[in-house]
Amino acid sequence: MTSRRADDERGLVDTHPAARATCEQNACASHDIILAQDAGENFRSRASRHAWDNRAMSSIVNELAWRGLIHQVTDRAALSERLEAGPIVAYIGFDPTAGSLHVGHLQQLCLLRLIARHGSRPIALIGGGTGMIGDPSGKSEERNLLQPRELEANRAAISAQVAALLSNEASEAAGAAVIADNFDWLGEVGLIDFLRDVGKLFSVNEMVRKDSVRSRLDRQGESLSFTEFSYMLLQAWDFVQLYDRYGCELQLGGSDQWGNISEGVTLIRRLRAGAKAFGLTSPLVTKADGTKFGKTESATVWLDPERTSPYEFYQFWMRTPDSDAVSYLRRFTSLGEEEIVELATRLASHPEERRAQRELASSLTSLVHGGEEATRAAVAAKALFTTSLADLDGEALEAALADAPRTVVARADVEGALSVIDASVLTGIVSSRGDARRQLSQGAIYLNGARVAGDRPLHAGDALHGRWVVLRRGRSTQHVIEVRDEVAPIDDEEAR
Repeated sequence: MTSRRADDERGLVDTHPAARATCEQNACASHDIILAQDAGENFRSRASRHAWDNRAMSSIVNELAWRGLIHQVTDRAALSERLEAGPIVAYIGFDPTAGSLHVGHLQQLCLLRLIARHGSRPIALIGGGTGMIGDPSGKSEERNLLQPRELEANRAAISAQVAALLSNEASEAAGAAVIADNFDWLGEVGLIDFLRDVGKLFSVNEMVRKDSVRSRLDRQGESLSFTEFSYMLLQAWDFVQLYDRYGCELQLGGSDQWGNISEGVTLIRRLRAGAKAFGLTSPLVTKADGTKFGKTESATVWLDPERTSPYEFYQFWMRTPDSDAVSYLRRFTSLGEEEIVELATRLASHPEERRAQRELASSLTSLVHGGEEATRAAVAAKALFTTSLADLDGEALEAALADAPRTVVARADVEGALSVIDASVLTGIVSSRGDARRQLSQGAIYLNGARVAGDRPLHAGDALHGRWVVLRRGRSTQHVIEVRDEVAPIDDEEAR
């Protein structure tokens, strides 16, 4: 850990104490991560002393292209030329609308990591100011405004998550990754000054033509408040501030951010004569069937292990359809092109092996939760989805089931009171008794890794090591019944 004095000597300024404290608890506020930095000559003079690998810099665009991460660029030729000249500072914003990021944010975080791997400097901008307003982009209705205490807790939590994910990719050449918070400048700007200096440069006619605004205005029964309408100006001002403070010239984001990003590029060019600024968006992540990415049938998949366990996180990626697996490997992992082509070829010839999904799940669980948790999740998945489940000793089985979803029942319930159908409904692996019968007739229900031919009562021998009964539907949906002596038996109505 660096001392405050050492940070000051390196030109660092701690402007967000709450976030810094959270990151220090997670061992992230080191040379790898800077929570705020004076952007004067300190960084620029350091950067000018480095001998940059121009080939590596120009290859950023090439890698973004083959990974399918380019949707729109404000000036692709000029951006390529700028990258050939040396490192660039790039940023992506994250509004603290919840106490954790979710898998829908991962593509943008992986973009920042890619930028760092190529020797440039990433900035993660936490929207402590814009989070008070709400971005209308991609939203069908007005956001609920957060209370200050909730917003502050979200800011600290998300700062810590971003710091952990960027720390391993910080570029020693370009300097540490930066975590900034736009409340530092939006919280101080006066309304009259902002309208005079910034507002006068925006055309309402042009703003209402942006997709993020027009889609809301065109939707019958929906409206757009002035509060959300002003978001575009605030995000553009963020870009100007990051340009002034850190020399940031590139803003990245999802394709739904194109209107906001392009306005920021224009504002920098208007306010800073001769300045170079660029915007690049990536396609939004969607499933092949058009359904929303990042959600299961029941919940959002969060990066916080208290909200989504590492096992559930691993299983989310293991359930990736074959049609999406290769695209996700390109977008979310750092695997090389040849490795992904090899996995794609294997997927096409032997889809039952699910090697691509296994690599995807392992890579991303390691990234978010660490290698140890990824290994535990893989062990649990292997045990829970094969007939070798019953062969595990008690200690190994307990470790394998540690993160699996479970329901606790009385021992009497597995000694004749519950049937396979009852247990399937109780654990939620089926939606109803009728669904359970259909799944049984199709051979899709498994008990302790073995296919069940038809309904029958559970008995004492079904409890592995006297403690666990594992039910599974198909090859991915499973649930553990934990047997205990002190629990009251389930009555007949509850079982049904």
